[in-house]
This record gives sequence, C-alpha cells and structure tokens, in this order.
Amino acid sequence: MTTLSSDTDPRIEKIQIELLRKMPPERKLHMVAQMNQTVRSFMMAGLIERNPNLPAEALRTMFAELLLGKQLAERVLTYHVQ
Repeated sequence: MTTLSSDTDPRIEKIQIELLRKMPPERKLHMVAQMNQTVRSFMMAGLIERNPNLPAEALRTMFAELLLGKQLAERVLTYHVQ
C-alpha cells in the first residue's frame, strides 16, 4: 500500500484516515483554523527573529505582504489606516 507520508507506517496512516473520515465537519474546520493560527504565529516569530530591531508596524506590514502579497497588503493596510 502506498502512503501519503513516507515517515508514517501504512497501518497507522489507514487509522488516521478512517478517523478523519468519521470526524464531523465542524471539528475538521476547527483543526484547520488551529493549524492556520499556528502557521501565522510561526511566520510572525520568524519575521521578528530575522528583524529584531524593526518596529511592530513594519513587522505587521511585512507579515501582511507575506500572507496576502504586496498589492493586496497595500490595499488592506491603506484601508485599515484610514
């Protein structure tokens, strides 16, 4: 059997997939939201680590540009400032 993850035993992966299939949609959405929040936290931590002397506003701008792309970030940040 081919697995989706090379570091996961196929038997365990099968159990994981079965559990995910049985899980209610709202629980799956909650898990995705938690994962997104974790990724955003890691993104901001990385920005702070690489740019420790930047003010918070500059870090927020960099974060928005990474997340949304430069053009959309500029629109959002301009709208937010007004």
